[in-house]
Amino acid sequence: MDLAFALYKYFPFGGMQRNFLRIAKACLARGHAVRVYVLEWQGEVPEGIELVRVPVRAVSNVGRYRRFSAWLARDLAQRPVDRVVGFNKMPGLDVYYAGDPCFAEKAERLRGPFYRFSSRFRHFSEYERAVFSPESRTQILMMSPVQMPMFIKHYGTPENRFHMLPPGISRDRCAPPDATKRRQRFREAQGIGQSELLLLQIGSGFRIKGVDRSLTALASLPPALSARTRLFIIGQDKADPYLRRAQQLNIADRITFFKGRDDIPDFLLGSDILIHPAYNENTGNVLLEAMVAGLPVLVTAICGFARFVSEADAGIVIPSAPFEQETLDRSLASMLADDDARARWSSNGIAFGKTADIYDMPERAADIIVGGALA
Repeated sequence: MDLAFALYKYFPFGGMQRNFLRIAKACLARGHAVRVYVLEWQGEVPEGIELVRVPVRAVSNVGRYRRFSAWLARDLAQRPVDRVVGFNKMPGLDVYYAGDPCFAEKAERLRGPFYRFSSRFRHFSEYERAVFSPESRTQILMMSPVQMPMFIKHYGTPENRFHMLPPGISRDRCAPPDATKRRQRFREAQGIGQSELLLLQIGSGFRIKGVDRSLTALASLPPALSARTRLFIIGQDKADPYLRRAQQLNIADRITFFKGRDDIPDFLLGSDILIHPAYNENTGNVLLEAMVAGLPVLVTAICGFARFVSEADAGIVIPSAPFEQETLDRSLASMLADDDARARWSSNGIAFGKTADIYDMPERAADIIVGGALA
């Protein structure tokens, strides 16, 4: 088949972007032709992919997105394909990978009534409706059951158009046989002392991932625990506002920011807790990546994959509605102070990774994209 994939921006370290590329490669491996339309692409282009950088400009992102869709439709009319697969919500899709939460639900829950009169609201509502309305024929690849009832609530989407996928993490995140040696090498290279504790937070988009909450929790630790705890934060975003906040909290000397990187497995093996107090998170692959690496997790319940942390008993899930900073602060302090509990959560996460169906998402997605449901 000839397949077209559409997404606004690709960069190597985003969760949705990594899943897009793994699905595209799964389709390529089956002999299908893959053409990818983007506004922006960072990094190398894998062999076999035809990359089309859509040459549109506008004053606002909304304007660019609308022009992207119009340009895409014109190009596909001239060069038709068998399937159009979108990783952002837009009209004209045969398949949509639901990497983002329900916009209508977020607007209703988090925004005031005047937001509905904004051009941003009108645009994203229109594009979401184009995918989820009962009249649409778009098949929907869902990564988390949490969001499905919200789309049905707002749009009346028929349930038979949803296809639930397993999480799609890479097996290289699993704790290897030499995990202890790799942990030691990592900590020595990063200057982490034997008695020090290392918190890790991973995710692009520091605001939505709750980096501010993590900083507050670190600053709240009892003095003896605080003095030997450090926090590494990895992601594609501007660190300056958070560095200023860390200075205000007198913890700047214990915070290190890193851009997106390829050696995430070493960070997972070398840390003591993954902290992920997100404000909103449709899935959260990093939670599963931490678990199978043996890294205990502290996460808010709003994250779609937080349920796996609870099911495996691989850390602590704190309520998110309402979220209470004091609960996060207490949970972090108790996890850092309890070596035995961290060892138990670590073992449980590794055991979970050996039996759970969390690795085959790209192949299952490819089955649906080229399968009979869309004929």
